[in-house]
Amino acid sequence: MALRRIPYAFSIELPAPRPWAYRWATDYDAADFDLMEIPARRSVERLADDLYLLTDSFDADPFETARGASSVKEKLVHLYPDRWSWISTHLSGPARGSQFIYELLPNGPGRSRFHYSGAQVEVSNEPSTRSTIARRAKTLRAEDVRLWRSLARAMGREYRDAKGTSRARR
Repeated sequence: MALRRIPYAFSIELPAPRPWAYRWATDYDAADFDLMEIPARRSVERLADDLYLLTDSFDADPFETARGASSVKEKLVHLYPDRWSWISTHLSGPARGSQFIYELLPNGPGRSRFHYSGAQVEVSNEPSTRSTIARRAKTLRAEDVRLWRSLARAMGREYRDAKGTSRARR
């Protein structure tokens, strides 16, 4: 078994202006996985104003190639509010050493653009060729795009509520 590094990136539109979206995305708490609609637990330790330690526990980790495997992942998150970005580094767990960069860009009135890039590090039993890495990157990108689209919907609901524009259903 050898380690392989799988770089990938994507961008999506967010339904809130950059300052609001940044505060929302970096306001970590134990209910984060509820927004992602993923059965997991998160503990949040604020180490400094711009530094967090997240510990995510999965009874059946939906992000692992061995479906149904449990895992615990510790992530060190550095915030860079002056650059509208943050970086998450996996300290433990199956993707130890993985690092992801999150950036927010302006995208017109009341909107922003989320850009995600980085590389997952994982153990692999298959040879690391361009095609195996590209296949795995495609799978990881699809999983994370689905996750961030779900988060964008939750963000949009909360932003509309905060602005007082949501309407009660009758």
